[in-house]
Amino acid sequence: MGVSRRSVDPARIFDGGHLIPYDATVPEQGEGVGRSLWTVLIGRPLRTSETSKEKITPVEGLSALSLDALTSVAYGPEAIIVVLALAGGGALHIVLPITVAIVVLLAILVFSYRQVIDAYPGGGGAYAVSRANLGARASLVAGASLIVDYTLTVAVSIAAGVGALTSAYPSLSSATVPICLAFLAVITLMNLRGLGETARAFLLPTMLFIFGLLAIIVIGLIHPLAVHAPLPGRSLLATHGLQTVGVLLVLKAFSAGCSALTGVEAIANGVPLFKEPRVTRAKRTEMLLGMILGVMLLGLAVLARRWHIGPRSDQTVLSQIMGEAVGRHWAFYVVSLTITVVLALAANTSFGGLPILASLLARDNYLPHLFALRGDRQVFANGIWVLAMLSAALLIAVGGNTNELIPLFAIGVFTGFTLSQAGLVVHWWRTRPPRWVHRASINGLGAAVTGLATVIFLVTKFAEGAWVVVIAVPTFVVLFTRIHAYYRRAGRMLGIGTVPDRPKGKRTLVIVPVLNVSRLTRLAICEALSLGQEVIAVSVVIDQDDSGEDAARQLQRAWKDWDPGVPLQVLHTQYASVVKPIVAFIDEARKQSDQQIVVLIPVVVPEHFRYRILHNQIDQVLTAALRTRTDIVVARVSMPLSVTPSGEEHPEGEPSEKGAS
Repeated sequence: MGVSRRSVDPARIFDGGHLIPYDATVPEQGEGVGRSLWTVLIGRPLRTSETSKEKITPVEGLSALSLDALTSVAYGPEAIIVVLALAGGGALHIVLPITVAIVVLLAILVFSYRQVIDAYPGGGGAYAVSRANLGARASLVAGASLIVDYTLTVAVSIAAGVGALTSAYPSLSSATVPICLAFLAVITLMNLRGLGETARAFLLPTMLFIFGLLAIIVIGLIHPLAVHAPLPGRSLLATHGLQTVGVLLVLKAFSAGCSALTGVEAIANGVPLFKEPRVTRAKRTEMLLGMILGVMLLGLAVLARRWHIGPRSDQTVLSQIMGEAVGRHWAFYVVSLTITVVLALAANTSFGGLPILASLLARDNYLPHLFALRGDRQVFANGIWVLAMLSAALLIAVGGNTNELIPLFAIGVFTGFTLSQAGLVVHWWRTRPPRWVHRASINGLGAAVTGLATVIFLVTKFAEGAWVVVIAVPTFVVLFTRIHAYYRRAGRMLGIGTVPDRPKGKRTLVIVPVLNVSRLTRLAICEALSLGQEVIAVSVVIDQDDSGEDAARQLQRAWKDWDPGVPLQVLHTQYASVVKPIVAFIDEARKQSDQQIVVLIPVVVPEHFRYRILHNQIDQVLTAALRTRTDIVVARVSMPLSVTPSGEEHPEGEPSEKGAS
């Protein structure tokens, strides 16, 4: 039962009259197979003192929070080249200056988010900056944009990884969606175990990816091994209807290449995940990410320009560069396989960022408070589950096709970039630390460039699917405001923040529905007497024929012989429902008295789950009928049953008796 009749120390329990320490994090015996299996999957519950084990180091931060940004080199440079290819092969030389501009923007963003980490160590990134400096509405736009981006990041990353796998093994194409969902399930379970374990599990493929790709770039720059080898596939360079290389085309290529910057903000969002000193470690991870990503982007751009790399059928730009640098031998295939795995694992960035963002929104009453609750493993499990479900729905909707998702990608995160940069400009203007004009100028430039990129994204990709983001972000903002308005109304009605009147007790009437005289009835009456000053047992008899009267007389005779000191009220009805007479009796009792009414329902708890359908029918229907009643308290008293070798059920701790209920 959930009712205690003793006043005890919450950290101790009674055992044979003695107080012993009680650890609420230790699972109770008899949890069942389902609970045991779940514990195997996600690990045992962690104490608060053990959370330091799940905190991450700067290197682990690369695998936990930076894979999205690092793996964007697989599609960022290609996005630039595909746009430039519309003007023919002569325009491909512009890929290097555009990449330089993107790397400059990357440096501004890294500098900016390092300052965000300093100023807002509680996490939240663009949301926290916007809320502090631009107001609640701007912060909600930032939060909504990041939620959309995080969901898209999971879907795009997993779809890209599975797409690379199905390209290598075409026979798996028909199972694209199930494979995507399988990857998603594994990543979800890993994050439910804790980000620390996830980061360590993903560290090896992350390091293989970084060092493997850097090695290929170095070999390509110093001594390429297969420059003149024939390239598979056919060229997709435009030869008819060429576009002019103008400002609009360059801006379009720049904005497309900016997709390589998604994920830069995740470290600032996840500062609380780092070990102490967490600010220093988070800033170090942000710097590592900026340096590695910048070198990769510049190296790939130099090689793409040197070898006149253009779009080809069945070949990504990255695959072409790798093939010419080291040839299509074991090194090529090892790095290609690593890229496939890491692309899918890049979804982990969102699982590190969104749950914390959702917890901050919940703390500020913009999301349900359950998002601020930690699970057994000290993670924000509800945020992880919701992200997994949203991503699964998106993957199923597009059939695991990356091309369906790319037009939606990066708009949300660039909206967050713009708001965080603008917020920092306001922050510097308000606080005016040393060199604040210099810092504000850099952030102002970053806000202008990312804002321009966002507009170009929206204009050029609106018809291709970007309209979905334009609808989704305001929808989330409306949802946030409605939730916040509800919590504000509820807070006023509950008197939160005020001192309530002194509590006054009431006399309590406990109504106990009974079917017969049994040990279960005795247990219920005992507990009812401990809860209230007045107890009434009620039983319903259906008057179909003389058998109904006989049943009533037998129950009344048995009750009189037992004499529990509690009156029995037999309710007669000509209808099939036993609930309506009980509810009518409760209503009549309410009219006659203002005392507190408790309905205490006796229930049987069989040893095995499969037997539960054989008991407690009145509990199910009566609880359903009283669920919305606010003028009464509905409670249960439970009696566990065990099974004897002969198959008889009897209450635990009592010997079996012939005919026991």
